[in-house]
Amino acid sequence: MTAPSTFGLSSEARNLHWLLTNLVEEVPGIESVAVVSSDGLLLLSSDPGPMAKAREAGAVRPAGPRGSSADLATVVSGIGSLTVGTAKLMEFGAVKHTMVAMDEGSLFVMSISDGSLLGVYGSADCDMSVVAYHMALFVGRAGHVLTPELRSELRKSLESESAGSA
Repeated sequence: MTAPSTFGLSSEARNLHWLLTNLVEEVPGIESVAVVSSDGLLLLSSDPGPMAKAREAGAVRPAGPRGSSADLATVVSGIGSLTVGTAKLMEFGAVKHTMVAMDEGSLFVMSISDGSLLGVYGSADCDMSVVAYHMALFVGRAGHVLTPELRSELRKSLESESAGSA
């Protein structure tokens, strides 16, 4: 994994980047991670920038609007919205986490205290309980620092990274 640049970011933002990088590198089977705001915007991603991925693949432009991190953010946001709506309809309380098992992998979505979501795509052979445990650790560590100011800083960082690579 190529870590995104954290130059010029606050210590809280650098810490979240470190936590995300550590999650991907330390937990076997994790393919991609995205942190999405409550309004569906990508805040953090384990993917290197879309242009870096395109260069590695020999392509001139990346596939999709911003590469696979944008796709994962969209899916995580949609699943989060569906499960929150379902929980309200069923009157079972707040959604803590969601897991979708597929033939070739699994998608995990976990709520962060501020309404943001942590989404993880894992390979078919990942240990779901280990992934869920490490996601809970990330949520516990990130939830209290993910303030509106930090979310804004992370969004601006992603926007400037995209503008710089265009």
